[in-house]
Amino acid sequence: MGWLENVIYKNQEIENERLELMDKNSLYFLSTDLTLRNCTVVLRVPASRLVIKQAQFIHCTFEVKQELKNYQDWVTASLKGCCFKGKLTGCDFGYWPEYGSDSWFQHGAIEDCDFTEARLDACRIMGCDPSTIRFPKWPCFTILDPIERAAELRSVKWPGRYGSVVVDELHTHPPRTRALTEHAPTIAKRFDTTPEELRAVIEKFDCIVY
Repeated sequence: MGWLENVIYKNQEIENERLELMDKNSLYFLSTDLTLRNCTVVLRVPASRLVIKQAQFIHCTFEVKQELKNYQDWVTASLKGCCFKGKLTGCDFGYWPEYGSDSWFQHGAIEDCDFTEARLDACRIMGCDPSTIRFPKWPCFTILDPIERAAELRSVKWPGRYGSVVVDELHTHPPRTRALTEHAPTIAKRFDTTPEELRAVIEKFDCIVY
């Protein structure tokens, strides 16, 4: 593999622009003291080609054209009034300073954001108020305050292996976990059940939104 070209956005405020991060041979940095306001950010690169560090996004739209997997840099970003579209798997958002020793992890925040046009799976909101977030509807579902509600959620029988693998382990998530969003068809396939069987149990809980 050849050298990657670094494309760096930092120390500036950009407003009302469209940023297309789509070149597989580039490494994109949205970095220190960058503020994007009312911008559209198009992402068609894998997690390994995208670095977000201490950037602020205000009323921006993220169009995720290629599934973004296991991407943790969102917890170094401040997100306010943003909208997400596309597939995100294993991504965390919000305030989670314990995730890393670097000072930029102090900058993570999320509020008033909209995920209704996104497909989230195994994604979490950390250290922030999930009541300001619009989560995707079914077939996604979101467990609010999963650690606090873990005992209640364990009190019923879940279909397949979802109970033993996921529900029984909710208490092991980091203390700042405020919401966990899953994608029912993906979960069902992984844990030997069906979306319909999952939904029948989900409907019993007011701490799960779908």
